[in-house]
Amino acid sequence: MLLSLPTQLIKALFALIVGVFMMSLSGCAQEVGDDEWCKLMSDKAKGDWSVNEAADYAKHCVFK
Repeated sequence: MLLSLPTQLIKALFALIVGVFMMSLSGCAQEVGDDEWCKLMSDKAKGDWSVNEAADYAKHCVFK
């Protein structure tokens, strides 16, 4: 059955499936500064923080 479909249609469907999958993965990231992100950063070892994470934590979680 798939062999009867045009190659371009198969490629387009494959690209659509890959795109939806990639978008679903990016939806899992926490928003910097929300309560859940602040909790995750509190639980993370301070030595593992980047400079940007430390600045964001101070800005959004300490000095609210």
